[in-house]
Amino acid sequence: MTTEEKETINKINQMKHLDMASMWRFNEGYHPYFDNTKPFAKVFEDRLFNHFGGFTPEISKKIGW
Repeated sequence: MTTEEKETINKINQMKHLDMASMWRFNEGYHPYFDNTKPFAKVFEDRLFNHFGGFTPEISKKIGW
């Protein structure tokens, strides 16, 4: 794993639930956090869905659609 990938993982691990859910829901194209060829894509998904519980009703209301 490269230093850049480690730094990206650290950034992801510091993101808040609301920010991650918004990024996931409103992503309209390529974002490096969602690139499945990179190790941090799984980190992002695990943190959002396993750590935070994904899209709770409260988060969905806060970010809207």
